[in-house]
Formats: sequence, structure tokens, C-alpha cells
Amino acid sequence: MIFRQLFHRESSTYSYLLGDDTTRQALLIDPVLEKTQETLSLINQLGLTLALAIDTHTHADHITGLGALRDQTNCKTMMGIQTLADCVSAAFSDGDLIDIGDIHLEVIYSPGHTDDSYSFYASKQGILFTGDTLLIRGTGRTDFQNGDANAQYDSLFQRLLTLPEDTVVYPGHDYKGWTSSTIREEREHNPRLQLADKNTYVAFMTNLQLPSPTLMDIAVPANQACGKLPAQ
Repeated sequence: MIFRQLFHRESSTYSYLLGDDTTRQALLIDPVLEKTQETLSLINQLGLTLALAIDTHTHADHITGLGALRDQTNCKTMMGIQTLADCVSAAFSDGDLIDIGDIHLEVIYSPGHTDDSYSFYASKQGILFTGDTLLIRGTGRTDFQNGDANAQYDSLFQRLLTLPEDTVVYPGHDYKGWTSSTIREEREHNPRLQLADKNTYVAFMTNLQLPSPTLMDIAVPANQACGKLPAQ
């Protein structure tokens, strides 16, 4: 498998490019609009054809590249069935499989950060793309877009953390420059996963009192339109 981890500095967002060695088809997870041309250049340099672009959830801190990529490559675009973005080509739901050549991603519904949050598990490669549900030494905030700390706790402890301990975790963001972790590392060292029980976790997340993302009022409606700004 061809694999690249891409970074958008302004929002500390990670995008992930996965390419199949045989078919030369590629999948892109959480593309950023500002990085569209740079990403397409990389795809071309690697001799790949973009077949599918997907978002883990409706982002509030950057504008998605889904629409721009589809316009320029005719790739398919997908989000979870809970999304309000009716511009995607198709929707996935919990338990679905996304196949690109010999790359097979298991779709895991992992709400909590938002109500349309998903993670993607490639069991053959032992890698997990967690979006904003599980971060390195943290978890995604739960105070907007129908976020729910109770649901996030269940997503973490009943779904993601039940995967093999050596599974490599690739998050949707990192603000310290860390690029990956493992299920074992997060179980042992993520302070939010050390909280005593669900009630303690929910109380902690409820009292974070974080400021709203700077681009939230622009990004959310734009992302519900697959990256098209309201004025366009």
C-alpha cells in the first residue's frame, strides 16, 4: 500500500492518502480545500488515480476539499449517513466496507465529537483513522454539532479501544506535531482515558469551556455544501 500523511498547518489537520499498488487507485481521507492542488500534484507524481475522497465528519476548523476534488478528478465522495451534506456521491454507515483495490477499510460509527463522526479501520495493515474521536493523548471536544460526551465514551471504550493493542492510530489533528500512536499507548498514557468512569469523563468534557473554532461559522455551512463557500 502507498501511504502518505499530509498536514495543513493552519488547522493542524491531517489528511491521509492511501493508494493500491496494483490498480493505482487512491483514497483520500479528510482533504483540505487549500491543499487541493498540492495533493493532486502528489497523486500525479505517485502515478495514482483518485477514486474516492471521504470525510470522517463535518469539520468546523477547515473547509473540506471534497467538492473541489470531485470537480477536478471525477472521484466519488462520501460521508456518513448522518451528514447534512447532500452533495456527496454516496453515504456510508457502521459496518460498511470501503474497498480500493486491495485496501479494505471497515467503517466504524464513532459519534461524540459530532453526531456524524466515523473512524476507519484497515485490519490488514493494522491501522486506524480516528478523525476527531480519538486524538493522541486526547479526545475531540463534544460541545457543538450535536456532540455528546456519553456517546464519545461509548465510541472509545466499546469500539475503538477494543481493537488490537498494536493497531496504529492516525488522528484527524495533532497540535504538538505527533504523527501517530497506538491503541496500547493511548490506553496507557492518554489522560482522558484514565478517568474513573463514564460519569467522570462526561463531567470533564462538559467543563472544558473551550472557545469556538475560529472558522466554525464559515466552515460548517461550507462543508455541508462539500466545500463550496456561501458566496460562491
